[in-house]
Amino acid sequence: MQRIVPAAAIAALLMLAACGGDDSADTTSDADNSDTDSADGGDDGDLTPVNVGVIPIVDVAPIYLGIEQGFFEEEGLEITPVGAQGGAAIVPGVTSGEFQFGFSNVTSLLIAGAQGLDLQMVAPGNSSTGEVGEDFAAIVTNPDSGISSAADLAGRTVAANTLNNIVDSTTRELVRQDGGDPSAIEFVEIAFPDMPGALANGQVDAAFVLEPFLSMTLEDGAVPIASPYAEVDPDLMIAAYFTSGQYAAEEPETVDAFVSAMEQSLAYAQDNPEEARDVLGTYTEIDAELRESLVMPRFEPEINVDTVQLLADLAEGDGLLDEPVDASELVR
Repeated sequence: MQRIVPAAAIAALLMLAACGGDDSADTTSDADNSDTDSADGGDDGDLTPVNVGVIPIVDVAPIYLGIEQGFFEEEGLEITPVGAQGGAAIVPGVTSGEFQFGFSNVTSLLIAGAQGLDLQMVAPGNSSTGEVGEDFAAIVTNPDSGISSAADLAGRTVAANTLNNIVDSTTRELVRQDGGDPSAIEFVEIAFPDMPGALANGQVDAAFVLEPFLSMTLEDGAVPIASPYAEVDPDLMIAAYFTSGQYAAEEPETVDAFVSAMEQSLAYAQDNPEEARDVLGTYTEIDAELRESLVMPRFEPEINVDTVQLLADLAEGDGLLDEPVDASELVR
């Protein structure tokens, strides 16, 4: 069955959706990506042109639905989603003004803020479903691995698509809660499409996998032993849309309009899951059969500051941040 084409290319684009990444930008787009540093409106003066740096993955379905439904146009915005390979490309794109807004996982934004970048989270990206065993992320292993719970990961190797990010934080917390030693986990950086082979040949003992690769890995015989996002906090917000502090100060009306349209888009995606699945076919290469079977994230219309703080505390506790962070200071 053809499930995704090409798998390696889509995996590269998944690098920072919920797990961070350090890829360079790929801002190719059919739309005009001209400089729109100030939101002065379009050529006819009616719509404000806005570029949004996104990663073409399931997590950003709401913004494409919002464009289709006209929510952004109703708010006076002409949205151009601009494809990038990861948040490491999107963050500098936002700070430089290439993008007015961007999408990244929460831990990456916390790390960027701790490094002195003036960023503000303005709208949610996606959240855990809150259902153990039915989330869009899972830790999987081989049936004969001897690993049956999170605590069993201590002293084992775990595949992660990138290191020192949200995978580390949530996995270590899960092991900690289960009574294991989180410091004894060895994370190994492996791309999502390579994880089944890494499990099969014994390169790693377990793997932290996201959709659509979670469904594919389970079809290849892996078994899930934990739902790290859902178990760390059932309301965990994984990613967010953000802008620069400078843009928020200079263009507050445009930011307000974007937030309003995103709130409508997120609520619509949550209330219309089949439309959210269908829209994946307009900007990803995930085929129709796989779109129907994969687990979609939950799309909440408001930022969950408490879980942003939780991720900040976990990152600080595990050494990803040098000092405590007040999450409220990073949320508009």
